[in-house]
Amino acid sequence: MGNVSFDVMNARVTFQNVPIHALSKFQFDDVEAACEEFKKIPGVDECIIIQTASRVEIFTVSNVEDDDSPDARRDEAKGLVLNKVKDTWVSLSKLEQIDIDHFDQTIEVYKGNDVYLHLLRLASGVESFVVGKKEVYNEIVNSLAKAKDAGTSGRILNKLFDSIIRLATRIRDTTGISQDVVSLGDVAVRLVDEKAGLDAKKKVLLLGTGETAAAVAKTLNQKEISYDVASRTLVRATGFSAVVGGKPVNFEDALAGLDKYDIVFVATTADYFIINHERIRLVMEEKKKGTLIMDISEPRAVEENITSLPGIKLLFRDQIAEIYDENVKARKDIVPAVEKIINKELPVLSVRMQKADN
Repeated sequence: MGNVSFDVMNARVTFQNVPIHALSKFQFDDVEAACEEFKKIPGVDECIIIQTASRVEIFTVSNVEDDDSPDARRDEAKGLVLNKVKDTWVSLSKLEQIDIDHFDQTIEVYKGNDVYLHLLRLASGVESFVVGKKEVYNEIVNSLAKAKDAGTSGRILNKLFDSIIRLATRIRDTTGISQDVVSLGDVAVRLVDEKAGLDAKKKVLLLGTGETAAAVAKTLNQKEISYDVASRTLVRATGFSAVVGGKPVNFEDALAGLDKYDIVFVATTADYFIINHERIRLVMEEKKKGTLIMDISEPRAVEENITSLPGIKLLFRDQIAEIYDENVKARKDIVPAVEKIINKELPVLSVRMQKADN
Protein backbone atom coordinates (compact mmCIF):
# COMPACT_ATOMS: atom_id res chain seq x y z
CA MET A 1 0.00 0.00 0.00
CA GLY A 2 1.27 3.51 -0.82
CA ASN A 3 1.80 6.37 1.57
CA VAL A 4 -1.24 8.44 2.39
CA SER A 5 -0.95 12.18 1.79
CA PHE A 6 -3.60 14.87 1.68
CA ASP A 7 -5.24 16.79 -1.12
CA VAL A 8 -6.60 20.29 -0.34
CA MET A 9 -9.35 21.52 -2.66
CA ASN A 10 -11.24 24.80 -2.92
CA ALA A 11 -14.48 24.89 -4.93
CA ARG A 12 -16.09 28.32 -5.12
CA VAL A 13 -18.71 30.55 -6.70
CA THR A 14 -18.24 34.30 -6.22
CA PHE A 15 -19.57 37.69 -7.30
CA GLN A 16 -16.84 37.71 -9.94
CA ASN A 17 -18.59 35.06 -12.04
CA VAL A 18 -22.19 35.06 -10.77
CA PRO A 19 -24.49 38.10 -10.38
CA ILE A 20 -25.05 38.92 -6.71
CA HIS A 21 -28.80 38.39 -6.99
CA ALA A 22 -28.13 34.83 -8.24
CA LEU A 23 -25.71 33.86 -5.46
CA SER A 24 -28.57 32.96 -3.12
CA LYS A 25 -29.23 29.86 -5.25
CA PHE A 26 -25.72 28.57 -4.50
CA GLN A 27 -25.85 29.26 -0.75
CA PHE A 28 -26.56 26.79 2.04
CA ASP A 29 -29.34 27.39 4.55
CA ASP A 30 -27.31 25.60 7.25
CA VAL A 31 -23.55 25.88 6.72
CA GLU A 32 -22.69 23.54 9.58
CA ALA A 33 -25.03 20.84 8.27
CA ALA A 34 -23.61 21.33 4.76
CA CYS A 35 -20.08 20.77 6.08
CA GLU A 36 -21.26 17.51 7.64
CA GLU A 37 -22.71 16.38 4.31
CA PHE A 38 -19.50 17.15 2.42
CA LYS A 39 -17.59 15.15 5.02
CA LYS A 40 -19.75 12.13 4.22
CA ILE A 41 -18.20 11.97 0.75
CA PRO A 42 -15.83 8.96 0.68
CA GLY A 43 -12.27 10.19 1.14
CA VAL A 44 -13.23 13.65 2.42
CA ASP A 45 -12.02 14.07 6.00
CA GLU A 46 -12.33 17.81 6.62
CA CYS A 47 -14.53 20.67 5.45
CA ILE A 48 -14.82 24.41 6.04
CA ILE A 49 -17.29 26.65 4.22
CA ILE A 50 -16.94 30.42 3.84
CA GLN A 51 -20.27 31.98 2.91
CA THR A 52 -20.85 35.73 2.59
CA ALA A 53 -22.97 38.08 0.49
CA SER A 54 -20.33 37.92 -2.24
CA ARG A 55 -19.13 34.31 -2.24
CA VAL A 56 -19.67 30.66 -1.36
CA GLU A 57 -16.41 28.74 -0.91
CA ILE A 58 -15.92 25.12 0.11
CA PHE A 59 -12.57 23.88 1.38
CA THR A 60 -12.05 20.13 1.71
CA VAL A 61 -9.21 17.77 2.59
CA SER A 62 -9.08 14.29 1.06
CA ASN A 63 -6.63 11.49 1.75
CA VAL A 64 -4.74 10.30 -1.32
CA GLU A 65 -2.51 7.23 -1.71
CA ASP A 66 0.54 8.20 -3.68
CA ASP A 67 3.73 6.13 -3.91
CA ASP A 68 2.35 2.82 -5.14
CA SER A 69 -0.78 4.13 -6.80
CA PRO A 70 -0.71 4.71 -10.58
CA ASP A 71 -1.06 8.41 -11.44
CA ALA A 72 -4.13 7.67 -13.50
CA ARG A 73 -5.82 6.10 -10.51
CA ARG A 74 -4.90 9.06 -8.29
CA ASP A 75 -6.30 11.52 -10.83
CA GLU A 76 -9.44 9.43 -11.12
CA ALA A 77 -9.87 9.47 -7.33
CA LYS A 78 -9.53 13.25 -7.27
CA GLY A 79 -12.06 13.54 -10.08
CA LEU A 80 -14.52 11.36 -8.20
CA VAL A 81 -14.24 13.55 -5.09
CA LEU A 82 -14.86 16.69 -7.15
CA ASN A 83 -17.91 15.15 -8.83
CA LYS A 84 -19.29 14.15 -5.45
CA VAL A 85 -18.69 17.68 -4.14
CA LYS A 86 -20.66 19.08 -7.08
CA ASP A 87 -23.48 16.57 -6.57
CA THR A 88 -23.68 17.35 -2.85
CA TRP A 89 -23.64 21.09 -3.54
CA VAL A 90 -26.55 20.71 -5.95
CA SER A 91 -28.52 18.61 -3.45
CA LEU A 92 -28.12 21.17 -0.65
CA SER A 93 -28.82 24.34 -2.61
CA LYS A 94 -31.66 25.93 -4.57
CA LEU A 95 -30.05 25.61 -7.99
CA GLU A 96 -32.39 25.47 -10.94
CA GLN A 97 -31.85 23.14 -13.88
CA ILE A 98 -30.22 25.86 -15.99
CA ASP A 99 -27.73 26.49 -13.16
CA ILE A 100 -26.99 22.78 -12.86
CA ASP A 101 -26.47 22.47 -16.61
CA HIS A 102 -23.89 25.27 -16.49
CA PHE A 103 -22.38 24.39 -13.11
CA ASP A 104 -19.06 23.28 -14.62
CA GLN A 105 -18.68 26.68 -16.29
CA THR A 106 -19.65 28.53 -13.11
CA ILE A 107 -17.72 26.77 -10.37
CA GLU A 108 -14.02 27.47 -9.85
CA VAL A 109 -11.88 24.62 -8.53
CA TYR A 110 -8.32 24.88 -7.22
CA LYS A 111 -5.88 22.49 -5.53
CA GLY A 112 -2.77 22.71 -3.37
CA ASN A 113 -0.66 25.88 -3.63
CA ASP A 114 -3.37 27.63 -5.65
CA VAL A 115 -5.70 27.21 -2.66
CA TYR A 116 -3.10 28.64 -0.28
CA LEU A 117 -2.48 31.61 -2.58
CA HIS A 118 -6.19 32.36 -3.00
CA LEU A 119 -6.95 32.10 0.72
CA LEU A 120 -4.01 34.36 1.59
CA ARG A 121 -5.06 36.97 -0.98
CA LEU A 122 -8.63 36.78 0.27
CA ALA A 123 -7.73 37.16 3.94
CA SER A 124 -5.31 40.00 3.15
CA GLY A 125 -8.05 41.99 1.43
CA VAL A 126 -6.73 41.85 -2.13
CA GLU A 127 -9.68 39.84 -3.45
CA SER A 128 -12.37 41.28 -1.21
CA PHE A 129 -15.55 42.81 -2.62
CA VAL A 130 -14.07 46.13 -1.46
CA VAL A 131 -10.26 45.95 -1.44
CA GLY A 132 -8.96 46.11 2.11
CA LYS A 133 -12.30 45.58 3.87
CA LYS A 134 -12.18 43.09 6.74
CA GLU A 135 -15.58 41.45 6.14
CA VAL A 136 -14.18 38.32 4.50
CA TYR A 137 -11.22 38.18 6.90
CA ASN A 138 -13.70 38.19 9.79
CA GLU A 139 -15.75 35.50 8.07
CA ILE A 140 -12.63 33.34 7.64
CA VAL A 141 -11.97 33.65 11.38
CA ASN A 142 -15.61 32.84 12.22
CA SER A 143 -15.81 29.95 9.77
CA LEU A 144 -12.72 28.32 11.29
CA ALA A 145 -14.06 28.74 14.83
CA LYS A 146 -17.42 27.21 13.88
CA ALA A 147 -15.79 24.32 12.03
CA LYS A 148 -13.56 23.57 15.01
CA ASP A 149 -16.55 23.60 17.37
CA ALA A 150 -18.57 21.35 15.04
CA GLY A 151 -15.63 19.04 14.38
CA THR A 152 -15.86 19.38 10.60
CA SER A 153 -12.34 20.73 10.27
CA GLY A 154 -9.22 18.84 11.33
CA ARG A 155 -5.46 18.96 11.55
CA ILE A 156 -4.85 20.12 7.96
CA LEU A 157 -7.48 22.84 7.55
CA ASN A 158 -6.95 24.06 11.12
CA LYS A 159 -3.25 24.48 10.42
CA LEU A 160 -3.91 26.14 7.06
CA PHE A 161 -6.53 28.61 8.31
CA ASP A 162 -4.61 29.43 11.51
CA SER A 163 -1.52 30.14 9.41
CA ILE A 164 -3.50 32.25 6.93
CA ILE A 165 -5.09 34.31 9.71
CA ARG A 166 -1.72 35.01 11.34
CA LEU A 167 -0.10 35.98 8.03
CA ALA A 168 -3.04 38.12 6.91
CA THR A 169 -3.13 39.96 10.23
CA ARG A 170 0.55 40.82 9.88
CA ILE A 171 0.14 41.84 6.24
CA ARG A 172 -2.80 44.12 7.04
CA ASP A 173 -0.95 45.71 9.97
CA THR A 174 2.30 46.13 8.03
CA THR A 175 0.82 47.61 4.84
CA GLY A 176 -2.14 49.51 6.27
CA ILE A 177 -4.46 48.15 3.57
CA SER A 178 -7.32 47.97 6.10
CA GLN A 179 -7.05 51.55 7.31
CA ASP A 180 -9.82 54.03 6.52
CA VAL A 181 -11.41 51.82 3.85
CA VAL A 182 -14.69 53.13 2.48
CA SER A 183 -16.96 51.67 -0.17
CA LEU A 184 -19.03 53.60 -2.66
CA GLY A 185 -22.01 52.72 -0.47
CA ASP A 186 -20.33 54.20 2.61
CA VAL A 187 -19.74 57.53 0.86
CA ALA A 188 -23.21 57.66 -0.72
CA VAL A 189 -25.02 56.87 2.53
CA ARG A 190 -22.88 59.39 4.43
CA LEU A 191 -23.77 62.18 1.99
CA VAL A 192 -27.47 61.33 2.13
CA ASP A 193 -27.30 61.36 5.92
CA GLU A 194 -25.68 64.80 5.85
CA LYS A 195 -28.25 66.21 3.43
CA ALA A 196 -31.48 64.66 4.70
CA GLY A 197 -30.81 62.69 7.83
CA LEU A 198 -30.98 58.90 7.75
CA ASP A 199 -32.63 57.03 10.59
CA ALA A 200 -35.02 54.18 11.28
CA LYS A 201 -38.03 56.46 10.74
CA LYS A 202 -37.15 57.16 7.11
CA LYS A 203 -38.75 55.11 4.33
CA VAL A 204 -35.88 54.01 2.05
CA LEU A 205 -35.89 52.45 -1.42
CA LEU A 206 -32.93 50.88 -3.20
CA LEU A 207 -33.27 50.51 -6.97
CA GLY A 208 -30.77 48.02 -8.37
CA THR A 209 -29.26 44.63 -7.56
CA GLY A 210 -25.69 44.87 -8.84
CA GLU A 211 -22.38 45.40 -7.07
CA THR A 212 -22.96 49.12 -6.47
CA ALA A 213 -26.40 48.41 -5.00
CA ALA A 214 -24.83 45.75 -2.78
CA ALA A 215 -22.32 48.29 -1.48
CA VAL A 216 -25.20 50.60 -0.50
CA ALA A 217 -27.17 47.74 1.04
CA LYS A 218 -24.24 46.62 3.20
CA THR A 219 -23.80 50.13 4.58
CA LEU A 220 -27.53 50.41 5.32
CA ASN A 221 -27.36 47.04 7.07
CA GLN A 222 -24.49 48.23 9.26
CA LYS A 223 -26.52 51.29 10.23
CA GLU A 224 -29.57 49.07 10.86
CA ILE A 225 -31.66 51.04 8.37
CA SER A 226 -34.60 49.13 6.85
CA TYR A 227 -35.08 49.44 3.09
CA ASP A 228 -37.03 48.06 0.16
CA VAL A 229 -35.24 46.61 -2.87
CA ALA A 230 -36.57 46.79 -6.42
CA SER A 231 -35.17 45.50 -9.69
CA ARG A 232 -36.50 44.95 -13.19
CA THR A 233 -37.79 41.55 -12.03
CA LEU A 234 -39.06 40.54 -8.62
CA VAL A 235 -36.95 37.36 -8.90
CA ARG A 236 -33.77 39.45 -8.98
CA ALA A 237 -34.90 41.61 -6.07
CA THR A 238 -35.79 38.51 -4.06
CA GLY A 239 -32.46 36.83 -4.79
CA PHE A 240 -30.56 39.99 -3.90
CA SER A 241 -32.45 40.39 -0.63
CA ALA A 242 -31.78 36.77 0.32
CA VAL A 243 -28.04 37.34 -0.08
CA VAL A 244 -27.52 40.96 0.99
CA GLY A 245 -30.66 42.16 2.79
CA GLY A 246 -33.66 44.44 2.37
CA LYS A 247 -37.28 43.69 1.51
CA PRO A 248 -37.99 42.82 -2.15
CA VAL A 249 -40.75 44.83 -3.81
CA ASN A 250 -42.18 44.95 -7.32
CA PHE A 251 -40.38 47.48 -9.54
CA GLU A 252 -43.51 49.03 -11.07
CA ASP A 253 -45.21 49.20 -7.68
CA ALA A 254 -42.18 50.94 -6.20
CA LEU A 255 -42.18 53.65 -8.87
CA ALA A 256 -45.97 54.02 -8.70
CA GLY A 257 -45.62 54.53 -4.93
CA LEU A 258 -42.46 56.64 -5.04
CA ASP A 259 -44.19 59.33 -3.00
CA LYS A 260 -44.12 57.01 0.02
CA TYR A 261 -40.32 57.07 0.17
CA ASP A 262 -38.20 59.70 1.91
CA ILE A 263 -34.92 58.50 0.40
CA VAL A 264 -34.26 56.65 -2.86
CA PHE A 265 -30.89 55.19 -3.82
CA VAL A 266 -30.60 54.44 -7.54
CA ALA A 267 -27.73 52.07 -8.35
CA THR A 268 -28.30 50.44 -11.72
CA THR A 269 -26.40 49.78 -14.94
CA ALA A 270 -29.30 50.75 -17.18
CA ASP A 271 -28.40 52.77 -20.28
CA TYR A 272 -31.58 54.84 -20.05
CA PHE A 273 -33.42 56.93 -17.46
CA ILE A 274 -35.45 54.62 -15.22
CA ILE A 275 -36.76 57.66 -13.34
CA ASN A 276 -37.85 60.53 -15.54
CA HIS A 277 -40.13 63.55 -15.18
CA GLU A 278 -43.05 62.12 -17.11
CA ARG A 279 -43.03 58.81 -15.25
CA ILE A 280 -43.19 60.20 -11.72
CA ARG A 281 -44.89 63.56 -12.30
CA LEU A 282 -48.40 62.50 -11.30
CA VAL A 283 -47.39 60.55 -8.22
CA MET A 284 -44.95 63.18 -6.91
CA GLU A 285 -46.75 66.45 -7.57
CA GLU A 286 -49.12 65.91 -4.63
CA LYS A 287 -46.41 64.76 -2.22
CA LYS A 288 -46.38 66.75 0.99
CA LYS A 289 -42.90 65.79 2.28
CA GLY A 290 -39.62 66.01 0.38
CA THR A 291 -37.82 63.09 -1.26
CA LEU A 292 -34.06 62.85 -1.70
CA ILE A 293 -32.90 60.75 -4.65
CA MET A 294 -29.25 59.65 -4.74
CA ASP A 295 -28.28 58.43 -8.22
CA ILE A 296 -24.94 56.60 -8.11
CA SER A 297 -25.59 54.73 -11.34
CA GLU A 298 -23.08 54.81 -14.15
CA PRO A 299 -24.33 56.10 -16.53
CA ARG A 300 -26.94 58.26 -14.79
CA ALA A 301 -30.35 56.64 -14.46
CA VAL A 302 -32.33 59.63 -13.17
CA GLU A 303 -33.41 62.54 -15.36
CA GLU A 304 -32.16 65.82 -13.91
CA ASN A 305 -35.33 67.79 -14.70
CA ILE A 306 -37.30 65.88 -12.02
CA THR A 307 -36.01 68.55 -9.61
CA SER A 308 -38.72 70.81 -11.05
CA LEU A 309 -41.24 68.67 -9.18
CA PRO A 310 -42.06 69.92 -5.67
CA GLY A 311 -39.97 68.57 -2.81
CA ILE A 312 -37.47 66.55 -4.86
CA LYS A 313 -33.77 66.89 -4.17
CA LEU A 314 -31.37 65.05 -6.48
CA LEU A 315 -27.77 64.02 -5.83
CA PHE A 316 -25.43 62.38 -8.34
CA ARG A 317 -22.40 60.11 -8.19
CA ASP A 318 -20.23 63.06 -9.29
CA GLN A 319 -20.72 64.61 -5.85
CA ILE A 320 -19.03 61.69 -4.08
CA ALA A 321 -16.71 60.50 -6.85
CA GLU A 322 -13.65 62.42 -5.67
CA ILE A 323 -13.78 61.08 -2.12
CA TYR A 324 -14.42 57.52 -3.28
CA ASP A 325 -11.88 57.55 -6.10
CA GLU A 326 -9.15 58.86 -3.79
CA ASN A 327 -9.85 56.04 -1.35
CA VAL A 328 -9.79 53.42 -4.12
CA LYS A 329 -6.50 54.80 -5.43
CA ALA A 330 -4.99 54.65 -1.94
CA ARG A 331 -5.95 50.98 -1.68
CA LYS A 332 -4.64 50.17 -5.17
CA ASP A 333 -1.32 51.83 -4.36
CA ILE A 334 -0.95 49.47 -1.38
CA VAL A 335 -1.87 46.28 -3.25
CA PRO A 336 1.62 45.75 -4.82
CA ALA A 337 3.18 45.82 -1.34
CA VAL A 338 0.64 43.24 -0.14
CA GLU A 339 1.28 41.01 -3.15
CA LYS A 340 5.05 41.22 -2.62
CA ILE A 341 4.68 39.90 0.93
CA ILE A 342 2.25 37.19 -0.23
CA ASN A 343 4.67 36.00 -2.91
CA LYS A 344 7.43 35.83 -0.31
CA GLU A 345 5.33 33.96 2.26
CA LEU A 346 3.62 31.49 -0.09
CA PRO A 347 6.61 29.11 -0.51
CA VAL A 348 7.12 29.10 3.27
CA LEU A 349 3.44 28.30 3.83
CA SER A 350 3.60 25.55 1.21
CA VAL A 351 6.53 23.85 2.95
CA ARG A 352 4.79 24.20 6.30
CA MET A 353 1.67 22.52 4.90
CA GLN A 354 3.72 19.69 3.35
CA LYS A 355 4.92 18.87 6.83
CA ALA A 356 1.40 19.00 8.25
CA ASP A 357 0.76 15.31 7.55
CA ASN A 358 3.98 14.13 9.23
